[in-house]
Amino acid sequence: MAIGYLSGTWLGALTVCRLAGVGDPRLAGSCNPGFSNVLRLHGYRLAMATLAVDAVKGMPVLWLAMWLGLPPWGLGMVGLGVLLGHAYPAWYRFRGGKAVASAFGVMLVLTPWVALCCAALWTLLAWRMRTAALASLASAAMAPLASLWLAPEFVGVVIVFTLLVLGRHALNIRRLGRGDEPGL
Repeated sequence: MAIGYLSGTWLGALTVCRLAGVGDPRLAGSCNPGFSNVLRLHGYRLAMATLAVDAVKGMPVLWLAMWLGLPPWGLGMVGLGVLLGHAYPAWYRFRGGKAVASAFGVMLVLTPWVALCCAALWTLLAWRMRTAALASLASAAMAPLASLWLAPEFVGVVIVFTLLVLGRHALNIRRLGRGDEPGL
């Protein structure tokens, strides 16, 4: 779990924006170091690079844990470490991202069909509703149901991931209720 946490603390948005020579996404827009804020601030290309980094950063640790033969709950703990590292990175005063892309990457390794179903729902909702937060919330809420059907051994793990992602979106939920959540 500790190694998972350390790999999770690598915030893709900071690396991508630094390499591209653009501003720190934590200082503009929603001030969130994640895909949606980078998309709004710097466009599709940098946002997709951010998504890629945040999705793949925990995969080597998870593959190692699988190679070591950890049971589903142990793999889930490693994955949770990745998500906690992304959401609460010690190097950045515990101010990280919402962990949606990182959760996608972790679930892509642990429960690939669940991850792909959630990604399809996220893409459809983001395209139709033009709101990343709504797409993220709906996808996170669907993940345990999809896991129950497609990967029942990981249902408990996916529920914990979902609760973390939903908790990280508390401000977005309030803004959605008020009708002032920024669109894509």
